[in-house]
Amino acid sequence: MAYLSMGEAHRRITEYLNRFSDAVLTQDGSSLKQLLSISSNSPLLLSLADALNLFHDSNRLLKQSDRFSQISEIVSPLFRSIQNFRLGNLLDSYNAFEKAANAFIQEFRNWESAWALEALYVIAYEIRVLAERADRELASVGKTPEKLKGAGSFLMKVFGVLAGKGPKRVGALYVTCQLFKIYFKLGTVHLCRSVIRSIETARIFDFEEFPIRDKVTYMYYTGRLEVFNENFPAADQKLSYALMHCNPHREANIRMILKYLIPVKLSIGILPKNWLLEKYNLIEYSNVVQALKRGDLRLLRHALQEHEDRFLRAGVYLVLEKLELQVYQRLVKKIYIIQKQKDPSKAHQLKLEVIVKALKWLEMDMDVDEVECIMSILIYKNLMKGYFAHKSKVVVLSKQDPFPKLNGKPVNS
Repeated sequence: MAYLSMGEAHRRITEYLNRFSDAVLTQDGSSLKQLLSISSNSPLLLSLADALNLFHDSNRLLKQSDRFSQISEIVSPLFRSIQNFRLGNLLDSYNAFEKAANAFIQEFRNWESAWALEALYVIAYEIRVLAERADRELASVGKTPEKLKGAGSFLMKVFGVLAGKGPKRVGALYVTCQLFKIYFKLGTVHLCRSVIRSIETARIFDFEEFPIRDKVTYMYYTGRLEVFNENFPAADQKLSYALMHCNPHREANIRMILKYLIPVKLSIGILPKNWLLEKYNLIEYSNVVQALKRGDLRLLRHALQEHEDRFLRAGVYLVLEKLELQVYQRLVKKIYIIQKQKDPSKAHQLKLEVIVKALKWLEMDMDVDEVECIMSILIYKNLMKGYFAHKSKVVVLSKQDPFPKLNGKPVNS
């Protein structure tokens, strides 16, 4: 930090107060948001923090002028937050910011138009980011991290302010997405339901009127929830929407969407192309895709084992594990095609021992009874049309469409 005189410190603080006051008076949302963006480390806020840490009487400046007294409830705790953030006291910074944010919401309620929405977005973003950092600080000294939970409660209050009629309601989706990020981080995804209900059932919301960025984020998180609830057709619809409307230059975001959309597509029988996996660095799925193409159960199990941590963290491990039935289906289909080439008249009669041999070749030791059990599941799940001739241990496949397509429906186990 360069040497700072008391006069220079006083000038910087007064300049900030003037800018804040002007932004509120002229309803200039984009100027106001820059003054609130604590974690951005902008040169403006860094120089203000240095000034505040030298000049300890900033509250006197707030009281001296009637002009500043209107904003003092917001700015006084905001100053404390900015100071503490600069000093690395993240818990104190969060606590002060929460006070400033509450005061801001009180004012925001009274403003008729939606001019301050951008500033409110910054408040919603900052409270989440500062809470995460404060929780890390708490955990590092052996205390219970609880600030992110508090940030969630605050954002629910903000959601309530926005969810009424009028122009402010378009901000509700941004706040919802910040809430989702908190709930997913805390592992309390069940709390998403009430917010989703408000967005999806309220007549006052027309989904298409929300900003595209917020719609993409919303569909990404609700799509992930549908994966979590094993509702794959809905997950496919939501994640596909997110992918289709995502900014094509945001490769990291596209990758995040694909991480969930690919398992969903696999579960309904749609395999991604290799170039896609390579372009977005999702090669952990390439062996899963190969296993499905080849009907190679050993390769699928190996792929799941190799990337187990990654798949578990993403919450898609169970989805991928359920692909085993599709792999069996592909294997049987391959045997059927080979038999058809050799002897078309007997192609639809598959001896179980031939399937046992094929599995042995793949180093999967299974006896005839186990294979019979799997074949009956394939028939039951409509992955294969046919019946058993128990005595001769033969599967008799239907002559018409013996291997029905999934048609967008997943195989539930």
